[in-house]
Parts: sequence; C-alpha cells; structure tokens
Amino acid sequence: MGDRRLGTDREWWKWGSYVFQRRPLTDTIHAVRSISNLSVEDVKLVPLIDHPTGNYQFLPGIAPYSCGVASCLGYEIAHVTLHCPVPYRFGFEVIREQLDREQRPLVALCAIELRSPRPFSFAGFAQFNSEYANILEEWGLFVNGANPVARTNVAPEFHPPVEPVLYGFSYTRPCDRVLARTCVVAGAGELPEGILAAEGIVAAGDTSPKGIDLKARFVIDLMANRLHQLGFDWREVTAIDIYTIHSIANVLSGEILPKDESASMHGVRWFYSRPPIVGIEYEMDLRAVRTELRIA
Repeated sequence: MGDRRLGTDREWWKWGSYVFQRRPLTDTIHAVRSISNLSVEDVKLVPLIDHPTGNYQFLPGIAPYSCGVASCLGYEIAHVTLHCPVPYRFGFEVIREQLDREQRPLVALCAIELRSPRPFSFAGFAQFNSEYANILEEWGLFVNGANPVARTNVAPEFHPPVEPVLYGFSYTRPCDRVLARTCVVAGAGELPEGILAAEGIVAAGDTSPKGIDLKARFVIDLMANRLHQLGFDWREVTAIDIYTIHSIANVLSGEILPKDESASMHGVRWFYSRPPIVGIEYEMDLRAVRTELRIA
C-alpha cells in the first residue's frame, strides 16, 4: 500500500482506503509514509532537541508530550515502576524524592506513565493535558516552550483507578561513558503524528480482526519511525508494551516477533487496557534501558 498525493492546492495523503489531510502546524507526512512500502530510510528525520540541563535529547511531539527521549553520552535513562500507583499530582512528589535520593535535578525527569479511570473524550483529554503540562512547566522542564517529557497514558479495563495515577517514570543519571545510549519511545495509538482529532483515527470504528490488524500495523510502524529517529533499532529494545483489549495474536506473529528477535526471547507485555481517548483501540510504547527499578 503506497501513499500518494491527492490534489494540488491542499495536501492530502492516502494510505490504502484512508485519507489524511496535512494540518496547519503539523507534519503527518513521515507517519503516513512510514506505513507505506517505503523504507524507514526514506522518511524525513526530525532533528532531536538537546535538553540543556537534563542530559538527554528529545524528539519533538505536541504540547502535552514529546515523541521520545534518548540519553546523552555518559548518562543512562533509568525506568521506575510504582508497584502501588498514587494520584498523579502526588506522584510528582514521589518523583522528586527519587531524584533527590539519586542526587539528580528535577530536569532529569524525561518520561511519565499514567493510568486513568476511563478513556477521555478529545475535549476532556485536552483539558487534562493542559493541567498536566502546567505542572511540568512549573518544574522548569520545558525547552524554549517545547515539552520534552515523553508520556504514556492508558485506562485499565479492570480495576481502574478512581482518578489519574502515576504508574511509572524515567529519568537520567550518570553512567560509564562506554555504555550504550538508552531511550524511551512515548506511547501512541492509531493517529498520525501531530494529529489529535477523531477524524484522524486509522480505521475509525472498525474493531473487526482486520481493523485491529490495520491499526496495529500503523502503530508498529509509527513506533519504528520514532525509534529510528532517536537513533535506535529493534535489536536494542528491552521492553515492548502493548495496550489494547483486543487480541494481539495476529500482531505478535505477523508483525512484532518477525521484526524483533529480542522480543522472541524476552517477550512482550500486554496490558489489558484502553488507550486514553475514546475511539482509539491500540497503543504501544517502547524502551531500551539497562536499569529497571520498582518502588513499593
């Protein structure tokens, strides 16, 4: 399935039977092209931005979050899971305490994982994002007005929290300079990069096996795109997380395991959860880290 341009005065892109409009102030070309037959090398790379004091680089995203982060030379990204998640506003105090223990500044925080009671409407998601982003700004994390912090936010189908909670986070810390770089790829569902509107959902409303496979392939290629732009490949990935209430058997055997040899050995984590917005059915995130910590 190749992509092709439709019309001349306005930019439209077609993927199979789905058509996307290029929106003002966004560039969905690389997301749409990545799901075509073109190789990832054909995709225009978005330059990474250095966080001047956080010891990492980030792939620009949209206002609420970046598309991913990668550690600088001499630093690694450590990933933390909260065994008992806490309300997300209080969770920032948990993060502060962990950073203090490691003698790291607040700006070392580079990724956040949240769990919500239920999927938001698009309007509700925008409102939540505004409140969330204000906290990051108060912490002094933004770089020239851009949010550098990657994020995943999903809604567990069973035993959901009563309010949004902090499930995990990542931060940079010093390491031996000879060690490989590390990264976190932010969570994403079946929406082209830069699009946060219902009309952008791939195979909208189609939860048939074919529809879910279509959505999954879109997201997997989007993940590969982000991974590549951060300077990594599938062989370096240490954790693949999938968030959906739909079967992933076809996705695993047809898409993920053939691409990622390490996943065949180390496995893939399936969270029986919904993506954060009503109408989105399949989400993933990735990371390539050495240090995994758990807070009781």
